[in-house]
Amino acid sequence: MPAVEHPPQQDILQAFLELDTPPGFKAELIEGEIVVTPPPDGSHETAFSLLSKQFFRKAAIDLDLSGNKGLITPTGRFVPDGTVSPVGHFETAGSWASTSGVLLVFEVTSTNPVKDRGPKRRGYAAAGIPCYLLVDRGEGKVTLFTDPEGEDYTAHSQVDFGKPLDLPAPFSFTLDTGPLR
Repeated sequence: MPAVEHPPQQDILQAFLELDTPPGFKAELIEGEIVVTPPPDGSHETAFSLLSKQFFRKAAIDLDLSGNKGLITPTGRFVPDGTVSPVGHFETAGSWASTSGVLLVFEVTSTNPVKDRGPKRRGYAAAGIPCYLLVDRGEGKVTLFTDPEGEDYTAHSQVDFGKPLDLPAPFSFTLDTGPLR
């Protein structure tokens, strides 16, 4: 019986979906490359906590914030550090969910910041996620990307750690980046 040929992308996706990572590790499929990231360090988790608290306390709307929710984007399967959505949005979702209805995702850079700065930004834009917030610990900056069009965002605002960053509606609050220093 002849071997059945599968497109390389399908083979990579299947291998990715069958991957068994060690506890605490995170696996993502980013632009055809399987990326496995070790558990985050304390500074990373502190930044996640600081952002989460501000979204819950200051946002003009009631929302949910998911940590490590698997999202299916046009360029792969991403696991953002934080995914902000309407309350109950992922209630019936499986491990991997559509990005439809997601309001904002955020990443706190860790061992591979290049993926957060480029490929993941482009993937979130291609998925139509309205806002991408990048906390770049290596650069000491926070960048808000907005207005996705095609494969990238058309607008961004960037501040150094310690400077305020205004978030647009529906959040409508000023993010305090001081604690990120």
